Amino acid sequence: MPSFSKLRRKILKQKVFTSPGTLEYIGKDVSQNTVIKIIQYNEASWKEKNAQSLQDCVVKNSVGITWINVDGIHESKLLEDIGALYELHPLLLEDVLNTTQKPKIEEFENCLFVVIKMLKINKQNGELESEHVALVLNENYLISFQEQHDTDIFLSVLERIKNSVGKTRKGKTDYLLFALMDLIVDNYFLVLEQLNDQLEQLENDVFNNPKPQHQTDIYTLKRELTLMRKYVTPLRDMLNAIIREEFEVISNPTLMYFRDLSDHVTQVIDNIESCRDTLDNLMNIYLASLSNRMNSVMKTLTVYTAIFMPLSFIAGVYGMNFDNMPELHQPQGYFYTLYGMGGVFVSLLIYFRWRKFL
Repeated sequence: MPSFSKLRRKILKQKVFTSPGTLEYIGKDVSQNTVIKIIQYNEASWKEKNAQSLQDCVVKNSVGITWINVDGIHESKLLEDIGALYELHPLLLEDVLNTTQKPKIEEFENCLFVVIKMLKINKQNGELESEHVALVLNENYLISFQEQHDTDIFLSVLERIKNSVGKTRKGKTDYLLFALMDLIVDNYFLVLEQLNDQLEQLENDVFNNPKPQHQTDIYTLKRELTLMRKYVTPLRDMLNAIIREEFEVISNPTLMYFRDLSDHVTQVIDNIESCRDTLDNLMNIYLASLSNRMNSVMKTLTVYTAIFMPLSFIAGVYGMNFDNMPELHQPQGYFYTLYGMGGVFVSLLIYFRWRKFL
């Protein structure tokens, strides 16, 4: 589990007091250049190439479906040129460049725009990380924008196209949109599986030997689930809007696949809520165990205080400096007093054990 000092993520600074549609990248610093990959395919064939110039990105309707995958959104000027080439609205491009944009779906005059988050667990520190993904859907092409990373998150979809596996090569651009979104949602299940493993381990630790560190671990895991819910929950409304046939670019044959995707998202949300409820119960169990331990300690201290109280009284009585105290002149008075105090101690100890106070 990540330490408490790592819980506060750096909040990316927003550009305020700028006019709507201002194209400025908001995200992590990236040193690599943007890579644009063009995949063109139909049911019979496919081809792939890296764009050397914007002219390579011009869509030719005769080749079938065109998928333009833009890997890296940190070059504002390049994205502005892409927007001009495809006549994309400046507000759309502004959301593409803003990695803090929440998941959303919006219809523009010539395209359907989708923002979604790819999630993964960092293997080094165990934290939940998100990748900003923007998808632009047109009848003839689909443009996917993703942050610059070492691996392409859509590689498995590309392999399906190459190997003609599934319905991707036979479908239209709306089915390609479904395939990309389905890949991201399927990854949510993998993230949940890893978080569930952490939760199970935490449950065993809390039940067997609760420690102060577990309170931090519970808070950390709950924070990760809250962050995941923040990214996943809007998908339900987005898919409901698609299912209600609010967008003309989504054809009826593809709607059934989006209905299935909506069921998957609902399942993910239910699992997240279930894990959060489990964490709430686990926190209550942890606090209850601490309370029981504290009560046990206080009970033990109270019992021993009660045992030593009469002994302190006896010692206090014979510690008074009065001349007329007959016991002080007994040759064996000191030993009689010790024997009496010992008898009181043993009697009270036996009594408290009989009453199961100890």
